[in-house]
Amino acid sequence: QVRLVESGGGSVQAGGSLRLSCAASEYTVSNYCMAWFRQAPGKEREGVARISSVTIYADSVKGRFTISKDNAKNTLNLQMGSLKPEDSAMYYCAATREPWCYGWGPHRYNYWGQGTQVTVSS
Repeated sequence: QVRLVESGGGSVQAGGSLRLSCAASEYTVSNYCMAWFRQAPGKEREGVARISSVTIYADSVKGRFTISKDNAKNTLNLQMGSLKPEDSAMYYCAATREPWCYGWGPHRYNYWGQGTQVTVSS
């Protein structure tokens, strides 16, 4: 049974950095498209970054966030810098069974973690 477990969330001041990790079990991260999504209270879940052989970022995080895979540790990572209060949200790791990513639609992602909270104060 595939399991995704996020870690690394927390509280930080604006301008600070955080690194999120998603540990996968019964799943090989190197083989498939994976992504980070986030959802703030009262808002829809939105894609933040996705990775296959290429990386794609939402405009709102481009230049500040970096998505990567650590194949040796079988983890998906998200390095977040220059954080803003509007980055505050629950962050979710998502995974597919496809080698390529086909957009941001949540229905395209087969597996989801439970989320890790990121709070950025001004």
